[in-house]
Order: sequence, then C-alpha cells, then structure tokens
Amino acid sequence: MLTFHETLPLALYIHIPWCVRKCPYCDFNSHEIRGPLPEQAYIDALLADVEQDLPRVWGRRIDSIFIGGGTPSLFSAEALERLLSGLRARLPLRPDLEITLEANPGTVEQGRFTEFHEIGINRLSIGVQSFNEGHLQSLGRIHDRRAAFAAAEAAHAAGLDNFNLDLMFGLPGQTVEHALADIANAMALQPAHLSCYQLTVEPNTRFYHSPPTLPDDDIIDVIQGRIGAELERQGYQRYEVSAYAREGRRCRHNLNYWEFADYLGIGAGAHGKLTDPVAGRISRLWKRKHPRDYLAQAGTPAGIGGDEPIREADLPVEFLMNALRLVEGVPAACFSERTGLPLAVLEPEWSQARAEGLMEATADRLQPTDQGLRFLNDLLQGFMSS
Repeated sequence: MLTFHETLPLALYIHIPWCVRKCPYCDFNSHEIRGPLPEQAYIDALLADVEQDLPRVWGRRIDSIFIGGGTPSLFSAEALERLLSGLRARLPLRPDLEITLEANPGTVEQGRFTEFHEIGINRLSIGVQSFNEGHLQSLGRIHDRRAAFAAAEAAHAAGLDNFNLDLMFGLPGQTVEHALADIANAMALQPAHLSCYQLTVEPNTRFYHSPPTLPDDDIIDVIQGRIGAELERQGYQRYEVSAYAREGRRCRHNLNYWEFADYLGIGAGAHGKLTDPVAGRISRLWKRKHPRDYLAQAGTPAGIGGDEPIREADLPVEFLMNALRLVEGVPAACFSERTGLPLAVLEPEWSQARAEGLMEATADRLQPTDQGLRFLNDLLQGFMSS
C-alpha cells in the first residue's frame, strides 16, 4: 500500500474533439465536423461528466484548466462561458486560475479572442506549426502564413498576451534555414511561450500509411541546437524538453503533468490521474472515446472507458518519464510525495545514471544533465532495466 502525506495539486483537462480537417500527422482523438457542432449537448455532457467525478476530488481545488482538442476554439464564447460557469458552481477554483484554450489560426474570427478573454480565458495555445506555406500544405493545415500572423495579432489586441505558439521542426523538406525562419517569424509576434517539438510519425495516422521524407538525424540535431540557442538569445528559457518561456510565463497546467501531480479529465476520450491517499493507490481514469458514445453516456457508469490503478512497479518510471523532461528536474523529495514510494527504490539505477553523466551528481534533486536531456530515452531505459 502506497503512503501519502500531502494532498497533491489538481488540474482539469477538458477535451473538445472536433476539428475542421484531420491533419495527416495527428493521432489525437479528433474528428472532422460533419454538420452543426452539438455545442449545447456537449456542454451538458461535460458538466454531467465532472459531476460524476466530484466524489473522487471532494474539497480539492483546481489550479489550472486546459481546454484542448480537436479545435476547441470552434466553440462559441457563449458555450464556453456556460461551461466555465458550471465548473465554478461545482468545483473550488484557484483565485488566479490559469485557463488555457487551444486555437487553430484557421478558425479565428474577428473579435473571437476578445470574447474568450471576457469570459475568463487568460491563456491561448495557438497551433501555428510553421510559417512556411509549403510546409503548412504538407502538414495538411487549414491556415496559411497570413492567418498565423493574424491570430497572434488578434491575441495581443484582445489583451491575451499570455499565449503559446506551437511550432514543429523536422518537417518534410525542411532545412536548417527554414526552421530558423520559423523562429524569426515567431519572435516577431512576441509570444509569452513557445512549444517547439519534432514531427514524429505515429501509428494510425495518414503519415504512417504514406510516410513523407523527413530530414535525417544529423540535420534534426543541428536544427534543435540552433533553435535552442536562438530562443535563449531572445530571452526565452528552456524549461522542458520542448518548451520555452519568458520569465514568469511557464505553463502551469503542463508543469502539473511533468511534476506528476493529479488531474481530472472530462470530455470524449479524456484521461485523468488521481491519487487516493486512503486506499493508498494512484489510478488512471478515462472516458468513452467516440463523441457519439460520449454524448450518449457521459455522467453514467457506461461513460467511463476505464479505471485502473497504476501498478506499484510501474510508478518509478511513470514519474521519471515526466519529471526528467524538466530541465531543472524536481526536488528528490517530490518522488515520495507523488508516488508514495521511498526514494530508495530508484537505486542503484540513479547512481549509475549519475556515474554515466546522464543525471546531475546531487542527492537532493532528480535532474537530467544536458546529455541526459539529449538522450532522454536512454536515461529512462536505465530505470526500466531493473
């Protein structure tokens, strides 16, 4: 039985699964729109869903909300306001709550961001991916370069300066110069945060069945190094493998994941992770995946897609897969606080990783070295071998 002495921070993820067009690299639970969006029915389902989860989190405060998808910016401000009002009536929320909404530049209408800001959304994550017209077309995006600029400018105009831009590298036909041009364009828009991640070909995607020709590993390494150096020069701190932020603008919601805290997940296919200190266990809970099934069953036992405890033997690696993505790592004491296990279970692998130069040689932090971050999979594999 796991032992917990503190209540973990709690976040809320909300999944809205519809998009205009499915991108060929996307393996998320997203579905192209077929007819009118069922906004009101889906908000009803989300509120029923969270009500069913309430007994699992009685008295616990929500520290951040992230509305992802799909393309949740397709929903109207009126629908999202009803959702947020319903959540406030059901859950205690942190006074300075971070509320992030994912947005696609191709769905931004004039004035839409202002409406989102007025209902309490205070952070945006804008899926630009690239400013290069050819790369946008190869990625199947519905927006062009001009729309990407317009979305960021609309965010500033709405007073939503705390926004993230998603950028991808390692794209079909991309050169180092192309990648750095994307960074230069992003810098011109002055985002508070950037997520810069490598395109990977995942199963169950169109790219998997018809693979594009991607840059080789040597070019990828150069691109990644040049991106990091340029962003640091521009005043952005790399705090996670793929995340860069200005001072005070790290994403609170994503830090909750990486620090292995708890989160509720509502919406079609949404996943949650919850710690039960009385039962001495950590469980993963997920909801019905297909929107049709979710709409019909949310808030009932049939709406639960699964509810499974994480095996004690799996907890160390699950924790490290998140925490070691952070450049600064986490305090060593965080391991026991978040897993309920003694720190000693990480030995002798922890000592071996320090000897190999993959983790910092300190006993009070679990922190990767620069080499450990670069070869994170190798570092984690060392903890899986026991």
